[in-house]
Amino acid sequence: MARDPRLTHITALILKAIDSGFVYGFSIMEMTGLPSGTIYPAMRRMEEDQLIRSRWERQAIADREQRPARKYYQLTSTGKAALEASRKRYPLIERLVPNAEAKP
Repeated sequence: MARDPRLTHITALILKAIDSGFVYGFSIMEMTGLPSGTIYPAMRRMEEDQLIRSRWERQAIADREQRPARKYYQLTSTGKAALEASRKRYPLIERLVPNAEAKP
């Protein structure tokens, strides 16, 4: 039996960040200002709650860019519904998270 996902401020912030185009761990950390010790456990819990899903990029892509492989995240349909609920519960988050395309 699946548990109900907790809709905390951190969960809402991560959902909004992913929805805005910040789709791998380090970019989510940079955008939110939260440390890895907060982000990664929260995202593991969010995957267990089926709010997000992840996939590793192909190693060839990372090798070509001379960096470690990235784990990319995306919202599930449950995550999209939780994001909508979080907009009502935490309305200021909309102002805190810009779209990734708008980054300087």
